[in-house]
Amino acid sequence: MSTTKATHAADVVPSRILLYGATGAGKTTAAVRLGEKLGLPVVLADEIGWLPQWVSRPVDEQIALVDDAVARDAWVFDSAYSSWRERVRPRADLIIGLDFPRWLSLLRVTRRAVRRVITREELFAGNRETWRQLLSRDSIVVWHFRSWRRKRRAMRAWAADATGPPVLLFRRPRDLERWIDAQPAHDQRDAT
Repeated sequence: MSTTKATHAADVVPSRILLYGATGAGKTTAAVRLGEKLGLPVVLADEIGWLPQWVSRPVDEQIALVDDAVARDAWVFDSAYSSWRERVRPRADLIIGLDFPRWLSLLRVTRRAVRRVITREELFAGNRETWRQLLSRDSIVVWHFRSWRRKRRAMRAWAADATGPPVLLFRRPRDLERWIDAQPAHDQRDAT
């Protein structure tokens, strides 16, 4: 874990958290786990961004949904699309950057996509991944290659920016898991 601004972030139990990282890093899984542990509502970026049949929700509608969510006192976003990221980031009490090695997130996204194709797992808005999508130029695996470097630069820049929200950069999944485990459960916080 990077210690940039971490002292403040480690001492305060946040109520508005943005997870950020490469496609396949495990942002959604971590966000759901963190939301359950802290008793915070989880906002899934792909549920905002996509309609049925893999139709992208119009950006103005995405922004309206995001603005409604960030106006609340508590939330965990599992990511933020570039078209509305700056509506979420400044409102966050804490940003958790999953700054894992490229090979790890690539392995995870590929394995997850293949599993979803085989099992026909239903995703947000009733969408399902297909072999055709997985092998296309619009594949989630191709998106990983297109976006990985940009996302890494963004989280590292946020961590170096003393004027923004505190950022915890995790370089290994086990460090993220330890950090989540160390957070007080919402029922324990309420009792104090």
